[in-house]
Amino acid sequence: MTLPTNQDLDPRRLREAFGLFPTGVVAVAASVDGRVAGLAASSFTSVSLNPPLVSFSIATASKTWPDLRRAAHLGLTVLADHHAAVCRRLAGDPARRFDGLALSATAEGAVTLDDGLARFDCSVYREVEAGDHIIVLLRLHAVEHSDTPGPLVFHRSGFSRLA
Repeated sequence: MTLPTNQDLDPRRLREAFGLFPTGVVAVAASVDGRVAGLAASSFTSVSLNPPLVSFSIATASKTWPDLRRAAHLGLTVLADHHAAVCRRLAGDPARRFDGLALSATAEGAVTLDDGLARFDCSVYREVEAGDHIIVLLRLHAVEHSDTPGPLVFHRSGFSRLA
C-alpha cells in the first residue's frame, strides 16, 4: 500500500479524514460576569487518574474561550444521545445557547446540564498551543454520572447514537 503525499493535507480533506473517527461530545460551560457562557467540544478525552485530568481542544479563533478561560471553575457535561439539538445550539448565538435548558451551577461557577451522562467540575490546569487549536488540560474536582441513555456521537460531521 502506498500512502498519499502531503498534497492530501488540505484542510477540507483533513476534516473529512478526522471525521471518520467517531467521538463523544461535551458541553463546556461556566458562569462568567453573571451570565452562562459555553460551547460544545468533540475532542474531549480522559488524560490522567493521578492527578485526575481530562482535556479538550478549542480553535484559537474561538470567541467563547477567552470568556470561559476566566472562570474559576468550568463545568463539563458528557452529552447524551438526545442532545443533538442542544449541541447545534451550542454552536449558535452565544446569548441563547442555554435558553430553556435545565442547568446546575456550583458556587465556583461551573455550569452543567442536569440531564447529561456525566458532569464534571474542573479548573484549567494547563493550556498548550497546538497549531490552530489550544489543548486545554483540566483538573477534576468533582464528578457525577448516570446510567441513563447512550452518548451523543459525532461522526462524519453529523450526530448519531450507538446501536
